[in-house]
Amino acid sequence: MTSRAAPRERGGSAPPSPPPFTTLVELTWIEKKIENWIRFGHDTYEQILDRRRRVIGFPPNSVFAFVRWAGNEFGTIISRIDIVRTVGAGEPFQTLPFVRPGGDILLKIEGWPKVERVLQAIDAVEAISVAPVDVSPDHWRHIHNRLTVGEAPRAYSAEQHRAFLLRRRVEP
Repeated sequence: MTSRAAPRERGGSAPPSPPPFTTLVELTWIEKKIENWIRFGHDTYEQILDRRRRVIGFPPNSVFAFVRWAGNEFGTIISRIDIVRTVGAGEPFQTLPFVRPGGDILLKIEGWPKVERVLQAIDAVEAISVAPVDVSPDHWRHIHNRLTVGEAPRAYSAEQHRAFLLRRRVEP
């Protein structure tokens, strides 16, 4: 008998399935060993697997930041952040660990100093009263490109955001 079959045999129901074309992200939290979390994003589905693991889902064409950290008794082993746009049916996508099926990766940074700079950039966006999920995808790509070559990214401004919203409104 598997753990999935046990609740149904006792009269419980199977967990509801996510809506079609939902991008699923598996989150794990084992204190000071593996810590995967979402920094921002609007999830529409959640399934708790156990005390330490859950799966959350995002609808097509939404944006989220996925932080992955692992460590041991000697310190940090890996530190990564990915900002991803979820895709719809038939759209091309890139694969990413713990993300099914994958997504359009807008930013992919590893190494704690660079991850910390991305987190600071997210904080700066929130400081100008803009939700990070609403920021132009080009800004996240800009931060990725600048940090990858060791340069400082430019800050996102309220004027840039207004221009992005106007451009999005007139695009087909």
